[in-house]
Amino acid sequence: MPAPTERTIALAHRVLRAQVWGDAAATPLLALHGWLDNAGSFALLAPLLAARYRVIALDLPGHGHSAHLPAGAGYHFLDHVRTVLEAADALQLDRYALLGHSLGAGIAALVAAAAPLRIERLLLIEGLGPLGDDGTQTLQRFRDALAPRGDNGKPLRLFHSVEQAIGARGIASGLRADLARPIVERGLLQADGGWRWRSDPRLTRPTGLRLAETQIHALLRGIAAPTALLLAQPATAYLPSPQMQARAACVPHIAVSHLDGGHHLHLEQPAAVAAWVDNAT
Repeated sequence: MPAPTERTIALAHRVLRAQVWGDAAATPLLALHGWLDNAGSFALLAPLLAARYRVIALDLPGHGHSAHLPAGAGYHFLDHVRTVLEAADALQLDRYALLGHSLGAGIAALVAAAAPLRIERLLLIEGLGPLGDDGTQTLQRFRDALAPRGDNGKPLRLFHSVEQAIGARGIASGLRADLARPIVERGLLQADGGWRWRSDPRLTRPTGLRLAETQIHALLRGIAAPTALLLAQPATAYLPSPQMQARAACVPHIAVSHLDGGHHLHLEQPAAVAAWVDNAT
């Protein structure tokens, strides 16, 4: 498969990195990865889309090779939405397609709601909007998020080899080693005595406040772009089918599809997911 080119994207207060596949004249497609993943999440899918799109896979702030936020700052969902809009401005993309997986799918949906005239098409894998709040854990989550702690979050684990890190990621996510490799290799930093994750430890902190499900529904109703949602079957535990159905019903122009597999469908079955993209566009 063709290797991507590396791209640095300078924003007003931070620097992002990205991997890019495809011809510069092709329709731009911004690809947004999941939580604690990085642009390597699209290493198998993006080359299959590169004949049609210029795929620009971002490393979100604190992930992959992108810069961490400064001391005292926190990672909030709506800030990720603003970052993607700023990245599109920096890349001079007036209109573009959006592809998101998991966290990235949630971000992409709200980007489409925030800037409906700029989004040509919305392609979502295993996600439609952010994690919501039904009120049952609101107070405890709020207290946990504000509990005193050091600024750096959990200490980073030291791995003695890349293979050990790949094994640990496979255990945590259920991904086969060969599928986890592109994410892990991009997500590691060589350190004294081994390898550590590049990702900002503060990404593992609990979120103090989540949007209520009614608010999420209101935002999803603002999506104007033709939308395709691809869900794994059986359903992922934190994406229950009734909730996904209720959210999908809020999006005016959406087609919902299902594919046998796990949460990282685009790594497990890249050819099938590429065919889904082609059919959706």
